Amino acid sequence: MTRIGIIVGSIAEGSINRQVASVLPHLVADEDVEFTFLEYKDLPFYDYGLDANYPQVALDWKQSIADVDGVIIVTPEYSRSIPGVLKNALDWAARPWGEGAFAGKPVAIMGASIGPSGTAAAQQHLRAILGHYDAPTMGQPETFFHYRADAFGADGSLQDDAARAVLSNFVNAAVAHVNQFARVSA
Repeated sequence: MTRIGIIVGSIAEGSINRQVASVLPHLVADEDVEFTFLEYKDLPFYDYGLDANYPQVALDWKQSIADVDGVIIVTPEYSRSIPGVLKNALDWAARPWGEGAFAGKPVAIMGASIGPSGTAAAQQHLRAILGHYDAPTMGQPETFFHYRADAFGADGSLQDDAARAVLSNFVNAAVAHVNQFARVSA
């Protein structure tokens, strides 16, 4: 069983990225994949002064990443970069120095916006951060999901075939990336 954690870059209740992320598990061809959402909204602001005495919430966050075989990050773009709450969560996961939770962890990234390429800068910044963390990041397909509310049913299900094809292509490539890395690491 492959275990994949999903991190949503926004903590907003009405986040379109959370809505998109919630359909990904339903689009996977491989039945031996288990998804779990990795939540970080309770993390305080990162403070290096706490590195010697890490708060339990931060230890739990790092453990949630350690407990999965790979990670999918679905993020919006804020001010041409990643949301501050996501950066804060990544900082907690990376510290103390030498004990980063993302080291060697395969990651796939995508983002949704109301514009066709609205998360391109955020994804570029996220790739730079993950590269520094030594996380093997999936290069293709780059997925800049053009969100349309009418592509989703009232129950949150995906109703649009073109959108389904884009997201299915992404999530199945992400699963293959995680599985390929697991074979190389074994």
